Amino acid sequence: MEGRCICGEVAYRLTERPLFVHCCHCSWCQRESGSAFALNALIETDRIELLAGRPEAVAVPSHSGKGQEILRCPRCRVALWSHYAGAGPLMAFVRVGTLAEPASCPPDIHIYTTTKLPWVRLDEGVPAMAEYYARSKHWPEPSLARWQILRARMSA
Repeated sequence: MEGRCICGEVAYRLTERPLFVHCCHCSWCQRESGSAFALNALIETDRIELLAGRPEAVAVPSHSGKGQEILRCPRCRVALWSHYAGAGPLMAFVRVGTLAEPASCPPDIHIYTTTKLPWVRLDEGVPAMAEYYARSKHWPEPSLARWQILRARMSA
């Protein structure tokens, strides 16, 4: 899967399928995206290959109070992915809308639906959580195995 910002200065490739895709309806994601939700594909950062340019890291506050780093195109300022404090720079939350084929990454789960805008209709076949969720109950086994490897790297 390949993606890029709107101006094309930064382009990237995911060298593997994402671990899981979140559709986050929290008010923070609504504000940051200027939309009803944020659609993020979670993947190990070392599985993002830069094809052109270099995104610029911008530190911003987050609901947790620990902050996040949003990687943006330095020219058009489009957000390409984020790093949250929990996994740090080893895990990227790739903005699905920057992929050349965003339809290839539909949401695996809807989260923070207590602040979902009332006119957004959810697919009944996709789990919807009031807040966050237990990874072990929703991620497929191959993604959980990759997550365990990533956690070991975080601890090292």
